[in-house]
Amino acid sequence: MSDKTLTPLSRGARWFHALAGEPSSAAPVWSGDASLGGETARFVTVVPDPANRFPRATDNVVGLEQGWLLARAVREAIAQDAASGTRRPIVAIVDVKSQAYGYREEMLGIHLACAAGVDAYATARDAGHPVVALIVGPAMSGAFLAHGYQANRIVALDAPGTMVHAMGKEAAARVTRRTVEELDALGETIVPMSYSMASFAKLGLLDQLIDGVDADAPDASQIEHVRQVLTEQIRSARNDRSKGLSHRLESAAAQTNRAASIEVRRRLAEQWDAV
Repeated sequence: MSDKTLTPLSRGARWFHALAGEPSSAAPVWSGDASLGGETARFVTVVPDPANRFPRATDNVVGLEQGWLLARAVREAIAQDAASGTRRPIVAIVDVKSQAYGYREEMLGIHLACAAGVDAYATARDAGHPVVALIVGPAMSGAFLAHGYQANRIVALDAPGTMVHAMGKEAAARVTRRTVEELDALGETIVPMSYSMASFAKLGLLDQLIDGVDADAPDASQIEHVRQVLTEQIRSARNDRSKGLSHRLESAAAQTNRAASIEVRRRLAEQWDAV
């Protein structure tokens, strides 16, 4: 039985098929190379794995295996391109509900597995691979940190079900002792508390919000539009002399909505340089 048959088609899986075709690896992490903008790109996504040996990691989450497999998929591309003059783009298709926390995961070092994913993406970026994260579903908590947040450029579908946050609404409501409705109302005035992608963009962390695309059943023209956006963002990343992420603090949106964070960074750098 094929991996495609065993794995429910999450958004990440649907968009992987739409952009890259069939994966060359099995669940819980799909990866493979496909043409994008006239060159070959490495596509990576996390998909549900009902047969996963860790009960908390059967959904599209980042657990022990997922973290290490993400790192392997990215580092394979780095190693294969190390001797050549080109560095293929790496596209992280992001649809991750959470990190897979549990007793066994904690004991076996889920923090190390997630850190391996973070390090692989950052290493690829530093080595000259343009890394673009495409958010097609939830991008939650440590899962997003391990898969997507280290990208040179982050783009997202402006569609129901796409969000970036530290925790789900129900959990956040319990922690803050509010109802979900009260939490939504709070997000309208406090940008970091909002669950909408438009609000996330106001923080300067999103390079493009893609509207007019059906996230669950895109047609051919919508898929082509997303491919064009990815191609443009890859070009932008290549033209950026800085391989870091400082541009996230330079936009007008960031200057307005992250002014305090920017000032803290300035003062820390000032004190560090004075030592």
